Amino acid sequence: MMTSPLETVAQDGTQAHLLDWHAQRTDLAGLASLDRDTAPEDVDVHAVYTYRQARLRQKMAELNVDAVILSDPVNIRYATGTRNMQVFSQRNAPSRYLLLTQDRSILHEFTGCLHLADRFGPAGFNTVDEVRPATTASFVAAGPAIAERERRWAKETAATIAGLVGHRATVGLERLNANTAIALKDQGLNIVDAQYPVEMARAIKSVEEVKCVIASLRATEVAVGKLRNAIRPGMTENALWSVLHQSIIEQDGDYCETRLLNAGPRTNPWFQECSMNVIGENQLIALDTDVVGCFGYYSDFSRTFHSGPGKPSAVQRDLYKTAHEQVQHNIGILRPGLSFREYADRAWNIPDQYYANRYYLSAHGCGMTGEYPYLYHHGDFPDAGYDGVIEPGMTLCVESFIGAETGGEGVKLEQQVLITETGVELLSKFPFEAVLME
Repeated sequence: MMTSPLETVAQDGTQAHLLDWHAQRTDLAGLASLDRDTAPEDVDVHAVYTYRQARLRQKMAELNVDAVILSDPVNIRYATGTRNMQVFSQRNAPSRYLLLTQDRSILHEFTGCLHLADRFGPAGFNTVDEVRPATTASFVAAGPAIAERERRWAKETAATIAGLVGHRATVGLERLNANTAIALKDQGLNIVDAQYPVEMARAIKSVEEVKCVIASLRATEVAVGKLRNAIRPGMTENALWSVLHQSIIEQDGDYCETRLLNAGPRTNPWFQECSMNVIGENQLIALDTDVVGCFGYYSDFSRTFHSGPGKPSAVQRDLYKTAHEQVQHNIGILRPGLSFREYADRAWNIPDQYYANRYYLSAHGCGMTGEYPYLYHHGDFPDAGYDGVIEPGMTLCVESFIGAETGGEGVKLEQQVLITETGVELLSKFPFEAVLME
């Protein structure tokens, strides 16, 4: 007699259907529709690149910044659309950097990568006018001669800037070594922080950018669906997290920025990265995706699952429903024109027993990474908050972590939304857990 796939015998002699408790669940139907509804061919990537570069130049002009030198690989990608070894470049700056003025874009590419110029230069990207070799002004590249390397880098860069916008220019920097910034100032440049124009530019997304965000979310939701289906008591947190990472990479996403997945008592307090901890029976498993996904856009939503094989406890359900209430309430108050202070005043009040272990933000901007603005809880606003206005085109992630200060498990939930001209559009579509909402 033929057996069904769920009745095959596992390597350890157990019957697989006894492990696959998910097969009996009735709340997974929504996963079938979680696939990309935006394909690469649906996105006008050149329109995305030109919009973003124009946004940055607009903010530079508003702030009287003549030029910016960008070494953060995410900012380079925002301003040009080009990418090359993003994680490596984050810790080796300046080794790949962009000089951008109002009418010139010069990409300095990493050593040994000039063959990329044909792809990144004017023939391939309408956002790059010229590709030049980079001078890597880092200690590992220059050793004890680092100070001289930094001075030479600054002299060459200042000469280029002078030829483009004149002497005594105002130049924005963000991720450079301290001595390179000092050396540039010694060349007579007025140095300012480039984060201001860059973050303000990135905050408002175009229609084509939103398509990129949606494509990244749909791919991540496919990955989270695979992770969810792979949950088994007895596997490690690392093994479970790897399911997500593999699916992201095979769908042409970039990388997972964090490793925020944990089970059981390790779910509370939050911000414990995944480990070799073994997932037990009937435990909560909390996940924050933090995925730099398709087109380089951040897919950031959180879900909490139950490991089975039994039903969730009343305590687990209460934690989950409380977190869900916080997220739903705070999405409900978002609207264009609302100030950050008004949002904090109207946001959901966290019960006293969960307040100490609250998530450090109520909501935050989201684009190619987590970004401006940060929206703080009412109680944190006097010390940490700043004011501003929620605007159409912002994509925000609404956060909740609910876990008692006295211990026990915790629940992490988060939704990603778009602020429209009239209200809010939900972007993250992965279903909540019906078994934890009962």
